[in-house]
Amino acid sequence: MKKAIKIILWTFISVVVLGGAAMALFFYKITNGFPVRYETEKPVVNFPEDRNSILLFSKSTGFRHSESIEEGKKALNALAEKNKWFLFNTESGGVFNPEQLAKFKVVIFNNCTGRLLNNEQQKALKNYIEGGGIWIGIHGAGDNSHHWNWYEKNLVGASFSHHPIKKHLQEASVNLNPVPDSLISTGLPASWKHTEEWYVFYDNPRANGFNIIYAIDGEKIAPDGNILWERKKNFGMGKDHPVCWYRRTGKGLSFYTSLGHDSTAWLEPAFIQLLQNVINVKRSTFSF
Repeated sequence: MKKAIKIILWTFISVVVLGGAAMALFFYKITNGFPVRYETEKPVVNFPEDRNSILLFSKSTGFRHSESIEEGKKALNALAEKNKWFLFNTESGGVFNPEQLAKFKVVIFNNCTGRLLNNEQQKALKNYIEGGGIWIGIHGAGDNSHHWNWYEKNLVGASFSHHPIKKHLQEASVNLNPVPDSLISTGLPASWKHTEEWYVFYDNPRANGFNIIYAIDGEKIAPDGNILWERKKNFGMGKDHPVCWYRRTGKGLSFYTSLGHDSTAWLEPAFIQLLQNVINVKRSTFSF
């Protein structure tokens, strides 16, 4: 009897320890990612001369938003056909070289998480944007797993803290900025309902010089992100809680939206229209 009790006890302890280790590994991966390798071989890309070229990058080494990534590929392919863009879809960082990047009008980070590019590739992306390129980041592209200060400051525009845990997905009204921005806001609805994993940032991108397109009322959601040993994530961003914003970065433009956790965002006409507007921005209207 005693032997059976010992076996049960040790089995229970083993399960707890292994479960704890698995949980710790999971959260470490979300925060830091596990980059296995950096792709350095240049892909073969046949750029057409008569169409705008768009780079759709969907690599993730941290948490992978698989459902949203795949739905995003479908939606952006449909947009490319409609607008006669050339869309190059890849998860290989090898395309981040000066020669090929220069041929893309827009680079989209489709829920990219974790460390994605080596130092030379990061430099190539930085030079591309500051030289006049457009960068679009979707949802996970703005979390805290990238570990690149320039990226966070100049592309995302705010420092990620957490997302709600107790009420993970919540519906909120997504409201257009009271003073519409003619560069991107054309044709967008004044307000629409959306259920999302609302990202909470330590700072407001509005205070960091970014132009806000859409925001929610942060006082109407439950932002509590406390979990296990992390007990300091019970705050939100207040009434002014931006969810889409942009800024001129050098001669280029960086646009980020925290929308897009799952596939439902890609079924929202307002979300699709928003991205189409950003991609269609004429360089002459924002470069200097």
